[in-house]
Amino acid sequence: MRILIAGGSGFLGSRLTNALTTAGHDVNILSRRADPGSAGRTRGPRTIAWTPDGSTGPWADTCGPIEAIINLAGESIGDGRWSRARKAALVASRVNATRSLVRFVNQASPRPSLLINASAIGLYGDRGNDVLTEDAPAGADFLATLCRDWEAKARRAQSAETRVVLLRTGLVLDPRGGALARMLLPFKLFAGGPFGTGRQFVSWIHRDDWVALVLWLLDAHGVAGPINATAPGPVTNAEFARTLGRALRRPSWLPAPAWALKVALGEMSGPLLLFSQRVMPDRVSRAGFSFRYLTLEGALSHLLTWRS
Repeated sequence: MRILIAGGSGFLGSRLTNALTTAGHDVNILSRRADPGSAGRTRGPRTIAWTPDGSTGPWADTCGPIEAIINLAGESIGDGRWSRARKAALVASRVNATRSLVRFVNQASPRPSLLINASAIGLYGDRGNDVLTEDAPAGADFLATLCRDWEAKARRAQSAETRVVLLRTGLVLDPRGGALARMLLPFKLFAGGPFGTGRQFVSWIHRDDWVALVLWLLDAHGVAGPINATAPGPVTNAEFARTLGRALRRPSWLPAPAWALKVALGEMSGPLLLFSQRVMPDRVSRAGFSFRYLTLEGALSHLLTWRS
C-alpha cells in the first residue's frame, strides 16, 4: 500500500514508519524539511517537503497517487506552558495540517481510501469514575475543545470512497519518548509518586500495541469514526505510580500535590496530569483487535527490562 504520513519523524511516527516499511508498504513522509537523499531511494521511506498552512502545494503533486494517509502532525502538547500564544500554536499546527490533508484527499483522483487522523482522549475532559467509550460526549476545557475541532476538520474527508478514522490516543508507554520518559528520572532518584490525590484514572497503551493497532486499521474496512487507542486496563494514578515503582525497584511514596503542579505547569496540569479519564477501546475490541499488553505491569516490565 502507498502510504503518506504527516508527522512521521516523532517518537511514535518513526516507530510506525519502521513497522510499515518492514511490512512492505511504500511510505512517504511529509516534513517541513525534505531529505534530499530520499528521492532516489528504491527502499525505505521518502521524505517530501511541505508547508501545512491549510492549503495544498507542490508537495501534493510530488506525492502522486496515495492509498492511505496517517496524520500525526502537531506540536507537542506538553512542551511549554499554555500561554495564549502557545495555545494558538497548538491549534494551528493541528488544524492547518489537517485542512491541508483533507484538501489533498478531496482533490485527489483517485481518492485515498483511508485517512487516519490523530486525536486524543483529552477530548473527554475530566470525567471521574465514568467509563468512557467512543460514544461519550466531549468535555469543555481547552484540550477537549481542540480535539473536537481537530476531529471536525478531519471528518470533512469522509466520503463513499474515503474512510476516516479518528485515533483518540491515551498515554503511550515508551521509555524513549513521551510522558513515560519524563517520569523515569524522578523515580530513579527516589522522588516518584502519584499526582494530586492519585484517584484519577490513567488510560495507557504500550507503544507496540499502538503501532499494531494502526497497521490493523489499514485493513479493518468496517472500522471508521472515533476509536479509543488505549489498553482495556486503565488504572488509577496511584496504581500507575506503584506499578512503575515496582518495575524500577524504587519507592513511589512521594506525591506531587495538585496545588504544586498547578503552580509549576499552570492550566496544562489538569488535562495532562490531574484529570480522570477511564477510557475503554470498545470499538476496536468488538471489531476483533487483540491487545498484546493487557496489564500495566506486563507493559512496563517489557519496556523497562528490555529497553527495546
